[in-house]
Amino acid sequence: MFRFLLVSILLLPVVGLAQTPDQTPPPAWVDHTRVLPEKLRGVPTGLSLTHSPTPVYPAPDAARPGGFRWHHSTTVRAEVADLEIIACGSYIWYSADGWQTNLVKTPAEFAELFHCPGGKLRQGQAYTFADNDRTTDSAAHLYPGDALWYVLARDPRTGTVYKGIGLVETEGQVRK
Repeated sequence: MFRFLLVSILLLPVVGLAQTPDQTPPPAWVDHTRVLPEKLRGVPTGLSLTHSPTPVYPAPDAARPGGFRWHHSTTVRAEVADLEIIACGSYIWYSADGWQTNLVKTPAEFAELFHCPGGKLRQGQAYTFADNDRTTDSAAHLYPGDALWYVLARDPRTGTVYKGIGLVETEGQVRK
């Protein structure tokens, strides 16, 4: 069973990246009596993952006239041991459909975004994605949506896979 779970966790990001435009991804959230997306259930927590600030309000984007940016950072830290990244991404909740897959990052992309050489987390050390921003091109496209970020990492000594999850609230109104 553990091998099946581990293979499933490892293959889910690959399957998501290999989809063609005419394929619909499987729903991330099929059991509406539970809060977490299927991929994250039953995986022990061994990482802390936080966002700052939260909630995040849109502000005018100086780089894109007329556009807006929700600016925040995301920090992850291994709590249980030195770990190796196997997946990273987020789900977004913006409608009655619940959690939808938002993005999936490879271990190499995680390593670059979080300034984490080789995707190896040292226990107790914080790694930060400083510009984990959402943008839109105009005020007409401002909308709220909560994002659930996750990181999955493996203990190379034991093979145990751990998760870290963190919710960031993004608001749809410019703060006055």
